[in-house]
Amino acid sequence: MRKPVTHLLYLHGFRSSPQSAKARRMAEWVRTQRSDLHWWCPQLPPSPREAMAMVFDQIAAWPADRMAVIGSSLGGFYASVVAERFGCPAVLLNPAVHPARDLQKYIGEQTSWHDPTEHFFFRAEFVDELRALAPATLTRMDRYFAVIAQGDEVLDWREMSERCAGARIKLLEGGDHALSDFDDHLPDIVAFLGLAPAPR
Repeated sequence: MRKPVTHLLYLHGFRSSPQSAKARRMAEWVRTQRSDLHWWCPQLPPSPREAMAMVFDQIAAWPADRMAVIGSSLGGFYASVVAERFGCPAVLLNPAVHPARDLQKYIGEQTSWHDPTEHFFFRAEFVDELRALAPATLTRMDRYFAVIAQGDEVLDWREMSERCAGARIKLLEGGDHALSDFDDHLPDIVAFLGLAPAPR
């Protein structure tokens, strides 16, 4: 039986930020329902190696048996890296399965999704960094919960389902990459992580 979660990490996707609708909604839920949780949703640097180094450094002092991670898209890939390293439960929201392959076409200058005035350069070596980070396989599948939309216009739901085989999967008939109906899935995410609202 897992110990209650006291530390919760949220990792956003490619070109995204803590200002994404899902990140803001999750932060709001924590603020109103579980303000006792240690919540961290960082802005991730473009370099996957730097992003994971920053995350690992920050959560090194967290209790591994009381932490959990939620990740969306590329953040879902990162969340699996964190879960495999720290042994914690993870919620994967339309997770990237082959980011090294899929992001090759984005090498060059990019803009932030939530602030088009913010630019960054996605370098060729970042693809190699993604390849180096990728877990060969996911283990202890009972610690994973994946929300996968068949209507995802960016990633292949079949690849996501295959990668998460053995995990708890909520497969949506429609939906989209952004999971615009995130509120509908929040109760399942909260229940999977054992994050019952604090008693009033």
